[in-house]
Amino acid sequence: MYERVLERKVRRGKIPEHVGIIMDGNRRFARELGLKPWEGHRYGANKLEEVLEWCYDLGVRIVTVYALSTENLNRPKEELRRLFDLMEERFRALAKSERIHRRKVAIRAVGRLHLLPRRVREAIKAAEEATRDYSERFLNVAVAYGGRQEIIDAVREIAQDVKSGRLNPHDIDEETFRDYIYVGDLPDPELIIRTSGEERLSNFLLWYSAYSELYFVDVYWPEFRKIDLLRAIRDFQKRERRFGR
Repeated sequence: MYERVLERKVRRGKIPEHVGIIMDGNRRFARELGLKPWEGHRYGANKLEEVLEWCYDLGVRIVTVYALSTENLNRPKEELRRLFDLMEERFRALAKSERIHRRKVAIRAVGRLHLLPRRVREAIKAAEEATRDYSERFLNVAVAYGGRQEIIDAVREIAQDVKSGRLNPHDIDEETFRDYIYVGDLPDPELIIRTSGEERLSNFLLWYSAYSELYFVDVYWPEFRKIDLLRAIRDFQKRERRFGR
């Protein structure tokens, strides 16, 4: 009953166009249940499918999720192998998903994708190509991603263009810089949610989050509920966004 009442209130307010989610706590969730780490990741992948439905149904147009950081690539080989298996499976499923095509969601993976196994890159390509004509909604999956690394990659490209004469250093401003980052063609996230009780960005969307509202919830990602999402958006609606003015 409370969830339905809260949802009606939330729907009457401003719904953030772009929500970023740090899906944290899969391994701790698994550990507390006596499961292997990769079983926690599978629970987390299933939860993402639910949360996407909730977001798009509420009117959120863009969702960016933190699936794998560059630092995570140093995890044990068996865990990474299982995680890559799951990624390959889910990206291929996204390419054929009735829900994704019905809602016209464009899939995009962002990060240093060359660090991923070929089979995962091929699955990503299949999902991106199957949805590339959509523009109503977006799902950005940050994988082998780091916010600092993204900025470094952009600076390298800018330096190359300056060196080759394609870009004048005096023309570089924020809008120019956006042309070189991964999803600079989309609006910045208005709200970033992190699960598991940790209260930091952990190298997620550093360039984009300058004025994002941050919301931390003390539940592991696989246990994230619709009411947690509604509370995050309600909290967002109560804040006064002044953008430094």
